[in-house]
Amino acid sequence: MLIRTFLILLIFGFFMTEKNANALQSIQIPATSTHKYSIIWLHGLGADGHDFEGIVPELNLIDSSSVRFIFPHAPVQAITVNRGMEMRAWYDILSMEELQREVDVAGIERSTQLVNQLIQKEIDRGISTKNILLVGFSQGGVLALHAGLRYPEPLAGIIALSAYLPTLDSLKTQRAPANNNTPIFMSHGIIDSVVAVETGKAAFDGLKELGYHIEWHDYVMEHSVCIEEIEQIALFINSVFK
Repeated sequence: MLIRTFLILLIFGFFMTEKNANALQSIQIPATSTHKYSIIWLHGLGADGHDFEGIVPELNLIDSSSVRFIFPHAPVQAITVNRGMEMRAWYDILSMEELQREVDVAGIERSTQLVNQLIQKEIDRGISTKNILLVGFSQGGVLALHAGLRYPEPLAGIIALSAYLPTLDSLKTQRAPANNNTPIFMSHGIIDSVVAVETGKAAFDGLKELGYHIEWHDYVMEHSVCIEEIEQIALFINSVFK
């Protein structure tokens, strides 16, 4: 579930780690010119905020100097399928065979509140929610979809990588009208042995059926990220940050 072996970490002198007793710690890459947009990027199970910071220069965004990146560290908690081993996670995984049915809904909701706090911090910096993008990989992708589609104000978009959506049924009554038209990008590896591509596609199909504006991409890869996917992610971000 880690992708550090895929990307060479680029260290910027202005990287910052935010520490606050009442909030998530995070790695932050501030905008180098006028701050117009914010991207909150959520890592997968067992990783941390460093896992995707090296992807920033790979994106080659049109207006990259105006984008602030926030890579939060998930809380540390015991994970049932890993025999109770503690690691960074957005929620507990109760069973790999029953990803869609045995769900730590309480944990997802707790982490949703943490994501909402991150969004509020960007609002407090003067950024409109329409210029805030949620991105997540695996567990982080689940959280990006769950939190984003329930957020009461319109977001710029949602990107879910190698993810699924165990709370799809409750979304039917909990969805926020403000994000009915929010663009959604989903992608998956067709040989993913951690989160089966069929599970991700089921989430896509369910969201499509609910009328969301969503696109699907798949690649010959496992539970990871590939160059072609990064290129598509960049095109999507450029399309929503106008």
